[in-house]
Amino acid sequence: MIPREHLDTAEVPGGEPLRLVRRGADFMIVLERNELMNSRMSGSEAALATITVERLKARAPRLLIGGYGMGFTLRAALAVLPGDAQVVVAELVPKIIEWARGPMADLTAGCLDDRRVSVRIGDVGAAIREGRGAYDAILLDVDNGPDGLTRPGNDGLYSAGGLAASVAALRPGGVLAVWSAAPDAAFRRRMGEAGLAVEEVAVRARENGKGPRHVIWFGRRRG
Repeated sequence: MIPREHLDTAEVPGGEPLRLVRRGADFMIVLERNELMNSRMSGSEAALATITVERLKARAPRLLIGGYGMGFTLRAALAVLPGDAQVVVAELVPKIIEWARGPMADLTAGCLDDRRVSVRIGDVGAAIREGRGAYDAILLDVDNGPDGLTRPGNDGLYSAGGLAASVAALRPGGVLAVWSAAPDAAFRRRMGEAGLAVEEVAVRARENGKGPRHVIWFGRRRG
């Protein structure tokens, strides 16, 4: 059996530390005993991007992605976005970006250096609150979904107030896309109450259609 190798630890503002672990060619980001991300499971994170872009009508769309994780969502978005798109990546934990440029550079595949991409180190919630009418899409893959795991402060993104801020940051017809490890009927209702036309899509964790079933909600701003 291939042993796990602990590569580094990252402090999380207001939360527990994250550990970067490697097993052979595979990488994992771990919180205590919970495996948050695995480089072998990218299907649902990629779908967050591709399904969102399919729903966009803007010719030169501007997207906000929070957070970076292992970059699956960003790379999938860049593969289908036009050359004049803009993508802002908000990542709370600086070491996540350091890992992307360091131990996971092969996996990152240069996506952070794409001319369409700008990286903002900080809370995606702040980027949302400052961006009134600034985005055609906001893609949130933060924590474990509405049922926060890594950081209590993330809950504010999924509250009624957080959803109202996201709606305000979207252009008319824009899309709020939210990834979750599991269904959450109460959260879907909150999205609707915030003024979004909501669609729920179930996706598999692996690109081959296998693995755990995850959920993505797509909420289009009316008007």
